[in-house]
Amino acid sequence: MKNILILEDDRPLNDGIKLALENADYRFFQCYKIKEAKEVLREVSLDLILLDLNLPDGHGLDFLKEIRSVSNTPIIIITANNMESDTIIGLEAGANDYITKPFSLMILRARAAVQLRQNPKSNTFCIDNMQFDFDKMRFMVAGTPIELSKTEQRLLHLLLNNRGATLKRSDLIDKIWSGNTEYVETHALTVAIKRLRGKIEPDPSRPIYIKTIYGLGYSWGGTL
Repeated sequence: MKNILILEDDRPLNDGIKLALENADYRFFQCYKIKEAKEVLREVSLDLILLDLNLPDGHGLDFLKEIRSVSNTPIIIITANNMESDTIIGLEAGANDYITKPFSLMILRARAAVQLRQNPKSNTFCIDNMQFDFDKMRFMVAGTPIELSKTEQRLLHLLLNNRGATLKRSDLIDKIWSGNTEYVETHALTVAIKRLRGKIEPDPSRPIYIKTIYGLGYSWGGTL
């Protein structure tokens, strides 16, 4: 699932962009102010940001620079500022693309697809005092290596790649054990959650990262 943030204060245009990009594999976060977008960024791992520049509570260029200080998420500027110097300033500030209004929604769709193809999900996560490198299978907490079983690695990877979403128990079981659920004991997921918490949580009895969503499943409660 690709997470796309649309930060555009023109509500009809915001809705139009969402409609043009609509895809079963995309999840959209529609924001109209920088404040709202910051709340999304704290909770969700984004794959693409579509950013207007002239916003009610600040300038998009300042927000772009703030994002670039901590993230390489692809950003496409969508703006009425159509001077050549505006484009240069936007690209030099870290934008991956620059589209001026009015624009073709189909062109935007094509350019968004390019950025999404070029931005595969990272397999390395740095969170507080923890580092998880799933490609090299190196996992550290407070500078100390920890050992994670294959089940714990799959569980952690699913939680990290779906920050901001609640993962149902049934879905986790199916994905972790690759559909072979008839051979999985009913409490296997509970045991895996408990063991993983014991390895990464400061206080496993009061988890701040792996949160239980009662009656549903689990969610990653920490931020990047």
